[in-house]
Amino acid sequence: MEQRAFLIGGGETGALIRDHDWTSSPLGTSDTWPLALCSALELMLNSPESMYLVWGPELTFFYNDAYRPIFGPRLSGALGQPLPVLWADAWEAVRTPLMQAMQGEAVRYVDVPIKMARHGEPEQTWWSYSFSPLRDDAGLIAGVLCYTRETTEHVKAAQALRDSEQHLDALVRSSSEVRFYISADWSQLHELNGGNFIPDTQTTNSNWLDEYIPAEARDMVRAEIERAIATGIYHIEHPVNRVDGTIGWAHVRAVPLFAADGAITSWLGAASDISARKEAEAALKASEAQLRELNATLEQQVAERTAKLRLFHDVIEANAVPICIFDTECRQVAFNQAHARAMRELYGVTLAGGEVLPELIPEQQGRGLRGYMQRALSGETFRVAAQYGLPTDELRHYDLAYTPLRDADGQVIGAFHFAHDITEQLRAQQELERTQSALRQAQKLEAVGQLTGGVAHDFNNLLTVIRSSSNLLKRPGLPDERRLRYLEAISDTVDRAARLTGQLLSFARRQTLNPEVFSVGKSLQALTDMLATLNGTCIELHLDLPEQPCHVYADTNQFDTAVVNLALNARDALNGAGRIRIRVAPCMQIPASRMGAAVDGEFVAVSIADNGTGIEPAHLETIFDPFFTTKEVGKGTGLGLSQVFGFAKQSGGEIVVDSVVGEGTTFTLYLPRVAQAPSPRATMAEPQLLEGAHGTRVLVVEDNIDVGNFCISALQELGYLPTLARNAGQALALLGDVAQTFDVVFSDVMMPGMNGIDLGKTIRHRHPLLPVVLTSGYSEVLAEEGSHGFELLQKPYSVEQLSRILTKVLQSAMSGG
Repeated sequence: MEQRAFLIGGGETGALIRDHDWTSSPLGTSDTWPLALCSALELMLNSPESMYLVWGPELTFFYNDAYRPIFGPRLSGALGQPLPVLWADAWEAVRTPLMQAMQGEAVRYVDVPIKMARHGEPEQTWWSYSFSPLRDDAGLIAGVLCYTRETTEHVKAAQALRDSEQHLDALVRSSSEVRFYISADWSQLHELNGGNFIPDTQTTNSNWLDEYIPAEARDMVRAEIERAIATGIYHIEHPVNRVDGTIGWAHVRAVPLFAADGAITSWLGAASDISARKEAEAALKASEAQLRELNATLEQQVAERTAKLRLFHDVIEANAVPICIFDTECRQVAFNQAHARAMRELYGVTLAGGEVLPELIPEQQGRGLRGYMQRALSGETFRVAAQYGLPTDELRHYDLAYTPLRDADGQVIGAFHFAHDITEQLRAQQELERTQSALRQAQKLEAVGQLTGGVAHDFNNLLTVIRSSSNLLKRPGLPDERRLRYLEAISDTVDRAARLTGQLLSFARRQTLNPEVFSVGKSLQALTDMLATLNGTCIELHLDLPEQPCHVYADTNQFDTAVVNLALNARDALNGAGRIRIRVAPCMQIPASRMGAAVDGEFVAVSIADNGTGIEPAHLETIFDPFFTTKEVGKGTGLGLSQVFGFAKQSGGEIVVDSVVGEGTTFTLYLPRVAQAPSPRATMAEPQLLEGAHGTRVLVVEDNIDVGNFCISALQELGYLPTLARNAGQALALLGDVAQTFDVVFSDVMMPGMNGIDLGKTIRHRHPLLPVVLTSGYSEVLAEEGSHGFELLQKPYSVEQLSRILTKVLQSAMSGG
């Protein structure tokens, strides 16, 4: 950062750049700017010429002190503006040459007309300028440096001079037609035409010299009159008083007319207004004076450049970073002690000045260094990383930066070489990365351990019920009532285990969803009665719905489950009495939260707010973790909020929580909003289960032998004729070219080799009329892509569910649906 602060330079504009708030600009804070930009700014800010530069795709605008008068009223706020915005009125005039410079072509223009509105009104101006491309630290063109000078007055003066000369020439050529007569005593001189110089009311008896000629020119005019009488020719240019009170200039020529005796009787002549020419001449003289002054400062500029080189030497000497300046032959012309010390420590070389740097180091390193130096001498500003040192020692890592050094004419006469040792920085970074990796691994193992412990705890409880009930069923002489009770306990426990795995899959965003378009308001209205029953009579339940319908594309069952989980949490936080408010509203953004940054888009926000106990701040980071709960043992599994979290994420939304201890909590579920209304669901009659020995032929595809044998037995009990295939290959072989051997295929999804989805697609292609039913406990493909149009039976399933879904697809196939 010290290096960048130096490069920005001094002056009023330099201070303004350093004090400017660059946080929200495309360039970021100044301590992150490329060294190439800082070097270009340093050269511009220390130049006495009017200059500006633009940087980056947005063409961010910088200028120096000499450029400031050009702004006029728009000086305030000009720094950091995009060039097309700051100079919108002149942008089209410079767009093409500036784009040429951005493509790497240096361009120069002289006396170019540009319309500008610097003071509010459009005005025609003229400019001479040049554009030079600037390269970033990677060697790519990132900006343009402009030297500019306004030539409006010079152009106008030249044009006025041309106009006046043409006017004069025309008057001279037509002087035989612009005639006047003056009495021999010159008393009628006021009647001259051509400049509207004297009022019409002036009389011939008035002192025309005093009226017509300014005081400072009267003696000159009297002298010319006397000379004309003597020589016979009157020819003079002099200032005159205009009618409007201003001073103009007249060019008067006259010749005498003679009487028969040779006496002058009158004068015939012509007068022309040369005020414009005189003004042009004055402007030209001023311009020439300015040019002489500019030339006079060249020596001063050379002296300043020399002083600047001395300043460079002083500055680099005081810098702790190794720096040297080299000429076009790669010879060192200046270097600091840090550079000399680095060369001595790395290579044992003592510098005296004038050495060709690449020749002092090993050949391979020298070739690379010479290449970098040549790039800088070609005018490129860039940064590069490299390693240096003797092959027998440990190599050091350096961040090298190069900036061309130019003379007053812009020619490259050398370059700066900056070498920042980043060896320790890289070591620290590598050590930090190793530490962070170890920390992430430890956190991952801790999370896996917590999840595994929670799953083991809950599943061991469930397995205890199943094992105890199955052991009791084995006892002889067990009454039917107890036998039925134990069977129901096993069945209920299996359902609880299925819900537990479903909640875990939902948290992991691996739940197989069946999304559809539905109205959030209607879904919540359908849940209201059930939620009121669960809450009891001492808890108020309010439902606020917007006037416009809010539709989302999500799994309706998972949505209902998420709302119920949030409502039950709110109920428990009220300790038997209080208020729950469910509110639906459309919004255009998910606000920033602990979960991440703000997300713009169309969403539906479903808020469940209570005025209960609130959540401790320390718990807000972990409330969505599986099995995390603050409730008493037996009062909650710790999976409700994790289901909400997983459902929101898998649906493309978010869940946000706000809570104040003692005041209450608000959970807001955000889901992507869709414009279309839900399509009406087709109502189908519940299929009648097949009973008896109906002989329906089922091809069962299952790689787990226990599950496969159980499925075969269950189907046989239901009157089906099942055949078992252990994988997709066996199934396709059994189907053969003609699938008339089977009425339906029932396949697992997760199998080695071809999975069930790909098998179903193959069967659909080869045997379009053969229905396929898929089953799975979990499939990443199903979670990410859905069931691809196949009927899906989730594991664990009951015998009745199996028979019902097979009956459904068979009836659909027979009806052509």
